[in-house]
Amino acid sequence: MPTTAPGSGSSSGSSSGASRNLIAWVTLAVSILALAMKYMAWRATGSVALYSDTLETIINVVAAVAGLWALHVASLPPDENHTYGHYKAEYLSAVAEGVLVVMTAITIGHEAWKGWFAPHLPTNSMIGVLFNGGAGILNLVWGAVMMAAGRRHQSPTLIAGAQHVLSDVWASAALVAGFVLIPLTGWDRLDSILAGLIALNVLRTGWDMMRTSISGLMDAAPEPATLTQIRRIISINATGAIEAHDIRARIVGAMTFIEFHLVVAGDMSVEAAHQICDRIEEALRRELGSALINIHVEPERKAKHNGIIVLP
Repeated sequence: MPTTAPGSGSSSGSSSGASRNLIAWVTLAVSILALAMKYMAWRATGSVALYSDTLETIINVVAAVAGLWALHVASLPPDENHTYGHYKAEYLSAVAEGVLVVMTAITIGHEAWKGWFAPHLPTNSMIGVLFNGGAGILNLVWGAVMMAAGRRHQSPTLIAGAQHVLSDVWASAALVAGFVLIPLTGWDRLDSILAGLIALNVLRTGWDMMRTSISGLMDAAPEPATLTQIRRIISINATGAIEAHDIRARIVGAMTFIEFHLVVAGDMSVEAAHQICDRIEEALRRELGSALINIHVEPERKAKHNGIIVLP
């Protein structure tokens, strides 16, 4: 008796989608403001490192636009061609953003390489520090807000964007420190070294984003703690059944997909077995949030005696 439930109510889903879209729009605005500040810092100083940081921030803007698209597509209801919904659009966006980040890191590394062989001392260092430092503080605050929202809504798009924005903070901190040291040391190649460090940091961030998102696209199993939680919920709420086995789960964006076999007495009525399934589904959605659940009911002779023992 397969039984499938769509998850939480539509009003809750609509509210969550509206909240994520609002965060995405604010992210775009913050990215544009940070880009303007970093552009002014570069124009005032002529620094290779600040130019590299400006390039990286351009990708933030592109990623914010891609994030808006991904959240819109992911919120679309299932249709004939996508019967399980469009949730994976967020992973596609995150992978694309990771690719862009890696390409940006290569570009920045190239600029650092050229600057090493044609070094020059930046001008108006204090202006560069003020504008770039201000952009770094802006990114720190908004990146923390994005990360909290991404984890709350289980949104790969918001989490990837937050990782990208927060990686920018480290670059800004290194640049501010470097611009204090350059006038003191008079070492003109320090500017290129800072640009190289930015490239390495951006490359690391891009790789982490792609690795996490590809794992989601490949339907990797949830964390062990989540699987343990699912098994506990089934065990407690399947009273009347005998055991549950062949449990599989995956998480796609904010949706958890769960399927398993539930063994009941051979003479149990369809109505009674259905009531047990309903109780399990309600408990799973109550603790996990939006979930699509498929339960295959089997007679006692199908018991494997190696699954979840139902608590009385």
